[in-house]
Amino acid sequence: MEGIHVLTQDFINVHITKSDDESVPPIERRFNKGITVLDFKTKLELVTGGTASTMKLKVYDNKNNFLCDIDNDTALLGSYPIDDGMRIHVIDKFALVHDFDHTDSAERFKLSEEEYEKKGDTLRSFLQKNKLGKYNAEEMAKMKEQQEKELEEEAKLAESVLVGARCEVRVPSQPSRRATVRYNGPLEGTKGLWIGVQYDEPRGKNDGSVNGKRYFTCPPKYGGFVKPGYVTVGDFPEESFDLEDEI
Repeated sequence: MEGIHVLTQDFINVHITKSDDESVPPIERRFNKGITVLDFKTKLELVTGGTASTMKLKVYDNKNNFLCDIDNDTALLGSYPIDDGMRIHVIDKFALVHDFDHTDSAERFKLSEEEYEKKGDTLRSFLQKNKLGKYNAEEMAKMKEQQEKELEEEAKLAESVLVGARCEVRVPSQPSRRATVRYNGPLEGTKGLWIGVQYDEPRGKNDGSVNGKRYFTCPPKYGGFVKPGYVTVGDFPEESFDLEDEI
């Protein structure tokens, strides 16, 4: 029990960067080392706008030296050598398509199309030769089909989540929490649909606003945004909580 207690109380402050826009300064966030990697990726969806199922995570130390990949969704975040101040770089294979396009366009801006085609060591020639990114039609079609399927399934789940309904939020590796639905829709800078909830107790992340944009209003720490798949609507009466017994 003591070992579990240490994991659930051990937090780290890390810097988050993402592959689709490296000009954006690192975002500092605090995470519990006792959560699973999959749960960590789910939390990063709100920070980066990526998709947990397609994320690849890389760890860099305080001197920007690469340490390792975070590649086991079932492992605990704390099982990786991550300390305060380190950087976690988020790569999303859907976002990589944007990266290729952006780099390609920047190169063409400096060279004419004819000059660029004559160069044999360009990013474009490398991608074409190895059938990567947008030059792999089969892979791109599969990625697009998978993404559309996920968005369709998410939209179907969101249809049954009505604003004002009572619900229970069940996020992997976290205790279930009862709440009231306050918002159903997209969040600026992210993919897909999100459900905004007001929890019955102050165990949320915000007051109904994200990155300066307000979606609903509630007391601080009572608000949260989760994916529709984590929300179950039903007859969930509000419970009374003795917060003095909470750690």
